[in-house]
Amino acid sequence: MADPKGFLKYARAEAPKRPVDDRLGDWHEVYAALSAEDRNEQVSTQAARCMDCGIPFCHSGSSGCPLGNLIPEWNNMVRRGQWEAASDRLHATNNFPEFTGKLCPAPCEAGCVLAISPEAGGAVAIKRVEETIAEVSWENDYVSPRTPEEHTGKRVAVVGSGPAGLAAAQQLTRAGHEVTVYERDDRIGGLLRYGIPEFKMEKSVLDRRLAQMRDEGTKFITGCEVGSDLTVEDLRAGYDAVVLAVGALRGRDDTTIPGRELGGVHLAMEHLVPANKEVEGDGPSPISAEGKHVIILGGGDTGADCYGTATRQGALSVTQLDNYPQPPTERDDDISPWPTWPYILRTYPAHQEAGERKFAVAIESFVGDEDGNVRAVRLRHVQVRRDENGRRQVVPVSDEVEELPCDLALLAIGFEGVEHMPLLGGLGIELTRRGTIGSGSNWETTAPGVFVCGDAHRGASLVVWAIAEGRSVAHAVDAHLMGTSELPNPVHPTALPLAV
Repeated sequence: MADPKGFLKYARAEAPKRPVDDRLGDWHEVYAALSAEDRNEQVSTQAARCMDCGIPFCHSGSSGCPLGNLIPEWNNMVRRGQWEAASDRLHATNNFPEFTGKLCPAPCEAGCVLAISPEAGGAVAIKRVEETIAEVSWENDYVSPRTPEEHTGKRVAVVGSGPAGLAAAQQLTRAGHEVTVYERDDRIGGLLRYGIPEFKMEKSVLDRRLAQMRDEGTKFITGCEVGSDLTVEDLRAGYDAVVLAVGALRGRDDTTIPGRELGGVHLAMEHLVPANKEVEGDGPSPISAEGKHVIILGGGDTGADCYGTATRQGALSVTQLDNYPQPPTERDDDISPWPTWPYILRTYPAHQEAGERKFAVAIESFVGDEDGNVRAVRLRHVQVRRDENGRRQVVPVSDEVEELPCDLALLAIGFEGVEHMPLLGGLGIELTRRGTIGSGSNWETTAPGVFVCGDAHRGASLVVWAIAEGRSVAHAVDAHLMGTSELPNPVHPTALPLAV
């Protein structure tokens, strides 16, 4: 059992970060390297805070981990120093705990019983424990290829190599199917490769997992746009089932802002992708923040990624804008009662390094210079409201206009869904009103034998949901091919967005 007094004896402690000046001078991860002994001792102490609750909301699908990670179990194993057992328990529900340990915003911690009251010291540092289990697993060779005992002779194509596609591919390969992952980019990984900056997750972490998958038998083909480079007819002829894990990369734009057409105004991914490619060694990014005043519109994860990238590129200033007022620093039970995801101010390491954030403001217009490039933005204080039809409106509440210098503007205001691609038309698949690919309760699309998972299915979401949907779609595909499946199925059909 757990230590019943652990949360009384130990305070919650975050992983230590490297000094800001060091972080801004390179692209390495922000957290400090500790000796294995110190790290394991610190994390064992954090795991001892877990109470092994009678009802563990931390791994409830509705309020905690979509993967159903058995968090109290591996917390107790870590507390006791049983790292290999903890690794086995963690990998039983999560193909890629090193990804979620670094990138997931941790809904499990929001659902932790210790998060109910600040006086309890705050939630167990679940994410830190998870990442450490993953690292100990690699360091001690607990992670090894798991090849199937028998091969089914069935062939499956997975289109897209983000976390959903990789999870589906690994599960199906382990079930004995011949799996090929197609990626249109030059490297495997999807948003893990080119959307997530190196300072959040170094790509060596991704590469070592891909090496395991290759050793298990998964095949990867890059630089292939399925639907044109590989025709739909050849796809259908060559595979018994197809999984669409193509993401939801159609960036939301706002062409109504005067001056949007000026040079230097870009969607966020137009900045992040080449910046990540530069770190990979592909040459200078054509859109760099070096020596520029940078304005980022959008207060979410993508905006924070642009923020940290711009400061590392040598921006003169970085300002992130949010239409909404500044959230509270602690949970308001009237707005987001425990164990729901709390509406609070989220401060990323990038925000602690440089720059500033402005809340309850919107860009009234971009101001250009004589060469047609942006030189400033004009801001107004605003309030976000809903009209009589429930549509979101951003309404100015002051006549005062503030002008800020701006040489590079990045729109990080979300994603509108799946990109329009020849593959969908060739398969006869239409997007839903939400811009996603709909499915029935068995993950199958309107095209027989074609399944969907991840952001393409639920819209832009969390890495943990992508992995969970990838695992569930693998169960569905295996059952489709073999009549039944013993693969895990973490996401219940009632959790699926309805097809329209």
